[in-house]
Amino acid sequence: MKAIIIDDERLARKELRSLLNKFHEIDVVDECANAEEALRSIDEHHPDLLFLDIQMPGKNGFELLYELDRVPRIIFVTAFDDYAIKAFEVNAIDYLLKPVNPERLEDAINKVMKGKSPVVQASPSADPQGKLTENDQIFLKDGEKCWFTALREVRMFESEGNYVRVYFNEYKPLILKSLNSLEDRLDPKVFFRANRKFIINLKWVAGIENWFNGGLQVQLKGGEKIEISRRQAARFRDLMSL
Repeated sequence: MKAIIIDDERLARKELRSLLNKFHEIDVVDECANAEEALRSIDEHHPDLLFLDIQMPGKNGFELLYELDRVPRIIFVTAFDDYAIKAFEVNAIDYLLKPVNPERLEDAINKVMKGKSPVVQASPSADPQGKLTENDQIFLKDGEKCWFTALREVRMFESEGNYVRVYFNEYKPLILKSLNSLEDRLDPKVFFRANRKFIINLKWVAGIENWFNGGLQVQLKGGEKIEISRRQAARFRDLMSL
């Protein structure tokens, strides 16, 4: 598993790399001192795992994640436990406090290796056209709250002006992105533009019925009912083999 250490403190990076030497399944391919270096390194190495500090000069760890289309697995390494807990109170994201306890590090790595971590491994080469697939993981931030989620858990996206509301589990965070730009990044075999306002996850469709003017209405497993415009209905029937 390829890993990158991202921390502005050289000694902290050195100590963590030394502790990771005993874990032969972890291959540390790079170290970065700030978010800009990290963005370049992630683009070059496509890591499976990031050891990420939160407080860094320039962009912090959260701002770095927000710039990634696909987010690898994350183990936070931070001196600010209250901040990490508050920001991720809705997620069981692994984080380690500095100085890193070797036993705690081993526990965190075991969770990742055994697949017990809630995050899903990104697969940047899964789609040759660079589309985000349902197995890719995304990072969402709305105010003080942050989430990691796999795209397959997102049942729909709703346009709200210059923002998009993302529906997954019981959450509905609002992100600064247009529905058109989002549509360009999503796998069209899974994420379908129902109308001007909604993109739906076809795997969350629970029911379909005829609607006005030759359109359709679908009900999602989350209970939402979304109209498929007449213009999109024929393509929808094609995709769903109706």
